[in-house]
Amino acid sequence: MSPQPRRARRRGAGGAKAGVLPLPPLLRELLSVAGPSGYEQAAAAAWLEAAGRFADAEVDVVGTPIARVGRRRGARGAARRLVFMGHIDEIGLIVTHIDDDGYLWFGEVGGWDAQILVGQRVVLETSNGPVKGVVGRKPIHLLRGEEAKKVAEVRELHIDIGARDGEQARELVRIGDVAVIDAEPVELPNGRLSSRALDNRIGSYVALEAARLVADAGGSAWEVVAVAAAQEETTFGGSRTSAFSLEPDAAIVLDVTHATDVPGIDVKREGSHPLGSGATIGRGSFLNPAVFELLHDTAEAEKIPFTVEANGRQTGTDADAVHLSRGGVPTGLVSVPVRYMHSPVELVDLADVQAAARLLAGFAARLGARTSLAR
Repeated sequence: MSPQPRRARRRGAGGAKAGVLPLPPLLRELLSVAGPSGYEQAAAAAWLEAAGRFADAEVDVVGTPIARVGRRRGARGAARRLVFMGHIDEIGLIVTHIDDDGYLWFGEVGGWDAQILVGQRVVLETSNGPVKGVVGRKPIHLLRGEEAKKVAEVRELHIDIGARDGEQARELVRIGDVAVIDAEPVELPNGRLSSRALDNRIGSYVALEAARLVADAGGSAWEVVAVAAAQEETTFGGSRTSAFSLEPDAAIVLDVTHATDVPGIDVKREGSHPLGSGATIGRGSFLNPAVFELLHDTAEAEKIPFTVEANGRQTGTDADAVHLSRGGVPTGLVSVPVRYMHSPVELVDLADVQAAARLLAGFAARLGARTSLAR
């Protein structure tokens, strides 16, 4: 999810189903590989391998993998296409300069809070393979006066890979190499998971898992295409190109939203969608009301826990690009609540992930030859 203001309103069922869910192997794999915007290849390869087990899978020139599930046998009427889209990229860092002492200076790939970066371990993706490093700044002991009170800025931070000097550093790393936080997924009590890149490997996972559920059910009256869009955190590149090329008759974008059960969040302003509350259905100016109502009705009929999030302007997700493609696409938004977004310790309830996948599959099952999504 790109950093944009969000508004929400609580609605629907109470908590997610009781019981602790295991971490799905594909989601673990997606969270264990690096894939900042424009460099999603490792994550896309894992996604594609899983997609190929039940769908026709391919990757486009932008680096966005897609998986097609055909219509169910005997489906009537003109062929129509539903797209499930979650972006597969994550935020990262990019090397902009290597000085003569061997320190790497970097810029942002996506939106960072620089305070989070101080003292982090990172892994750089290079032509020589992964290179480990740490993010450093002047120690607190040496900061004086106002400098000690100042919040760190990215331009004041560097990456130390332990190089003897600039010559050795340049043998290992090149300008333009990218890095991500070096952190493995951590399973916590109550079916909760902490990891970097939940924003938005969750969305790409849910899109594919929902397509799998549709395939297992024998298909839908519409063709269903799962998309793991590249470059959301920087340009919406993958969503723009995929929506244009696929020409969907409807699309549901999958992303994460801010869990509102964290200290300091004003639920009167942001709405109420805590961990364990299920899928979060978007409603607002940019989103198609007929898609919203069908998502809402599906959740209630299937007893899938959900909340409603109100967006008065842009959503900060791929939905902002998809709904404007060609002559326009009826677009919905389903999100999963996540704590500590754009940090190495993003935190999710796996029951909410499952609820989102079930909601999308249920939506697809309700589509028919005469389903109208006109405003």
